Amino acid sequence: MTESNQNPTAVPVWEQRFRAPRVSLPEWAEEAPERSLFVSNATGTYELYAWDRATGIQRQVTDRPNGTTDGALPPDGRWVWWFADTDGDEFGVWMRQPFEGGADEPAVPGLEPSYPAGLAIGRDGTVVVGRSTDEDGSTVHVVRPGQPEPVEIYRHRESAGVGDLSYDGTLIAIEHTEHGDSMHASLRVVRAEDGSTVAELDDSKGGAEELGLSVWGFAPLAGDTRLLVGHQRRGRWEPLLWDVATGEETDLALELPGDVSAEWYADGSGLLVGHEHEARSELWRYEVGTGALVKVDTPVGSVSGATPRPDGSVEYLWSSAARPAVLRSTDGGVVLDPPGPKAPESVPVEDVWVEGPGGRVHALVQRPVSGEGPYPTVFEVHGGPAWHDSDAFAAGPAAWVDHGFAVVRVNYRGSTGYGREWTDALKHRVGLIELEDIAAVRAWAVASGLADPERLVLSGGSWGGYLTLLGLGTQPDDWALGLAAVPVADYVTAYHDEMEALKALDRTLLGGSPEEVPERFEASSPLTYVDAVKAPVHISAGVNDPRCPIRQVDNYVDRLAARGAVHEVYRYDAGHGSLVVDERIKQVRLDLDFARRHLGFPGDAPAGTPAEGR
Repeated sequence: MTESNQNPTAVPVWEQRFRAPRVSLPEWAEEAPERSLFVSNATGTYELYAWDRATGIQRQVTDRPNGTTDGALPPDGRWVWWFADTDGDEFGVWMRQPFEGGADEPAVPGLEPSYPAGLAIGRDGTVVVGRSTDEDGSTVHVVRPGQPEPVEIYRHRESAGVGDLSYDGTLIAIEHTEHGDSMHASLRVVRAEDGSTVAELDDSKGGAEELGLSVWGFAPLAGDTRLLVGHQRRGRWEPLLWDVATGEETDLALELPGDVSAEWYADGSGLLVGHEHEARSELWRYEVGTGALVKVDTPVGSVSGATPRPDGSVEYLWSSAARPAVLRSTDGGVVLDPPGPKAPESVPVEDVWVEGPGGRVHALVQRPVSGEGPYPTVFEVHGGPAWHDSDAFAAGPAAWVDHGFAVVRVNYRGSTGYGREWTDALKHRVGLIELEDIAAVRAWAVASGLADPERLVLSGGSWGGYLTLLGLGTQPDDWALGLAAVPVADYVTAYHDEMEALKALDRTLLGGSPEEVPERFEASSPLTYVDAVKAPVHISAGVNDPRCPIRQVDNYVDRLAARGAVHEVYRYDAGHGSLVVDERIKQVRLDLDFARRHLGFPGDAPAGTPAEGR
């Protein structure tokens, strides 16, 4: 008997996972660490919350129909800053509200709406705002105490953004791609007073390899001019200390096999190192004075965010594919546990390595708890492309497992976490390279007996939605169904309509604009292959999406309709995804219903639910 037949009014397990209250890793004010800011879905929409740790009071700061997630606290914690766009279009201005509550006001009067490109707020009240617009390219503005209007100190057509502001508020670190490669940034440190250059660091010059740099933060000490920087000089992300006053570089060679990230402890004595390797993550403390590397104890799984507190403890958000996220501290216990029912657990992932045309491909597999293979199988393709699937809790894949599907997630070439060469491999044959890796894992899934070749679903959102549509057209005999959310569907139109920073990324990936390399855009565009699509396809798209704009989706849908191809389209009033829980549930329900109708599997309730504690 199915769950819905037992109790028609019961909320399905998969839906409970979406509705369960959750919180983000809290940000805290550097000079008022008892004041924190976090994101929660407590009201059914993801919004910002202020948390006074001294009193325990939590207060909802924002309340907007389509939600709010971008916020910041200045060092003194007096205000909550939040970014106000229009219905998810990501174009807007910074607002602020007193931490204790009160009226909202423009945080930086005098700046016109834009796409955000970084924000830094200093201890002395200096504010640095990065902006991006189609008309101006990238700009950086500074407002200093007593200064009536923002002053522009940087402008360039290529993408750039604010990295950090020094402890004393005099130096600004900017990440830029003036050399035209938006995947590998260079660094410039300028004076906040007038924008004059203090120091430059550029790994994109003088070698055959394309190397990037990233700002990880100025030292949190008065008079200390060291900047913590991420570099790729040994084929993966690693830290170095760069003294911007003297030019001295101190390479912190860590004997860890995967990519790392790092941030300063509050007293400057050490670095909190995040280590990503083969879809899992862990934390380490690096002692700046001695070079000692000490592991911070965390469970096996994924740490999606971590921050060191002034007392030396570390707060981190942890989950695994089987266990929902929890906010922990190395002091012991749960830091912030939202009230309400907890998300039901799911099943663990299995690691699979498959030989692909560009090297070994890592995939994560989840199987239903009941029945035997071959299973109907969903290939859930991640977005980015500079991202990777990990052993972390995700409500979407868990819903498919509940309904009797196996789920396969592939960290194709272009994914992060497997070294620079793997991430950079997809240039010029964009989309087609990723699909080669997915095809290799698909062949394994069928040959191993995991997947039913007659019930294979290609699914994904954003870049994953793009690969779904491209795969349905270039591999039409391999897939029984396609589910594409907020996809690139017509690459040329998408380029012309998308936000400026993504135009720069596309020029880097494809080697130029559609006018300069039309053959590459044609080869990588799902629209080129739309007439070859055989499988039924369901597309969902946000009408205000600046990343995968609606016009190019409509162009693709019109071509499907013109030849009577089986398809359905759902357009919703938001941007690149939704921050409203009911809307997210609706979209999953539409996908499940579409799959049920076209693949013929019975019922619309889970085939089985995971055992308690599994």
